[in-house]
Amino acid sequence: MSKVSFNNNGQVFFQSLKKSVDQYFSTQKIKKTGNWKLYLKAAVLIPLALVIYTFLLLGTYSALAGALLCVVLGFALVSVAFNVMHDACHGSYSSKKWVNELMSLTMNALGSNAFIWKIKHNIIHHTYTNVDGIDDDIAKAPVLRHAPTQKWLPMHRYQHIYMFLLYSLSTILWVFLTDFVKYFSKKIVVTSMKITTKEHIIFWGSKLLYVVFYAALPIAFVGWEAWLVGYLVVNATIGLTISVVFQLAHVVEKTSFEVVGEEPKIINSEWAVHELKTTANFAPNNKIISWFAGGLNYQVEHHLFPRISHIHYPALSKIVQNECSRFDIPYHYYPTMTKAIASHVRVMRRLGTKTY
Repeated sequence: MSKVSFNNNGQVFFQSLKKSVDQYFSTQKIKKTGNWKLYLKAAVLIPLALVIYTFLLLGTYSALAGALLCVVLGFALVSVAFNVMHDACHGSYSSKKWVNELMSLTMNALGSNAFIWKIKHNIIHHTYTNVDGIDDDIAKAPVLRHAPTQKWLPMHRYQHIYMFLLYSLSTILWVFLTDFVKYFSKKIVVTSMKITTKEHIIFWGSKLLYVVFYAALPIAFVGWEAWLVGYLVVNATIGLTISVVFQLAHVVEKTSFEVVGEEPKIINSEWAVHELKTTANFAPNNKIISWFAGGLNYQVEHHLFPRISHIHYPALSKIVQNECSRFDIPYHYYPTMTKAIASHVRVMRRLGTKTY
């Protein structure tokens, strides 16, 4: 990987911000990890997904009711990913490491792989956010052009239209394509990864279990036609929701991009300021979205403090905004999810032009 570094110069802003955040937790006498609010979410969402899954296999219902239940199942599963898996993979679900490791496997239960996700997301994406050439989240070329430094192709003129179809297929592509590309190449874009024997076993074991629970058993109980429709509906719901939520954090009009080439690059800002330039929140005052999205509408706070549970983000956002104001650093956010989606569509349409 080409060397990329940040002009930290003492990290004056982040030191001040971290001090204020630490003081908040000390004053409130609370842990930075999850609390009963998070555990209640897990206690609701995981059983909900299991109940719906079981009913779809054993229950009696109409085709329309089955399709609607598949949508609900998709939302339940994606909420497990947002609320449980995401915190656990960052080590913020619990103060106990074994609990985080166990709950992070909900990623494998969705068909992907927690080990690969931690490298791709925790290490690469959170360090080199929106850095073209390193960040896998914007490395969807040639199908999608997610940064102005990426090569333009004629089909990109229509990417703001067809991207939603691709987003809806994203989890299926994770399960059957991109995970295997990363696994066999032992590389995520340009970052190499070492896979232990334990992780080899977990990778293949969870992929096998995925085929059993998401294909073999449903086909045995409801037939392959009903299974195929249900499988596509569930995954379209998961893929579209996950993709849209994550895209709204970084590929919108208010955020910026960097690019790395063959030569070592120094990004002319401290790391925390880079995160603020490349990240945006959306619908911060919408409690329903905050609950189901696992605080991922507070991506600014998440990127600055990934090892703090999302349960604390609403409180931290006030601290971050205050520090940004003190240091005259922009704090990006969209008041509603609708405005954020519209901004993402406009950016993708702009990136679809040859001159951008």
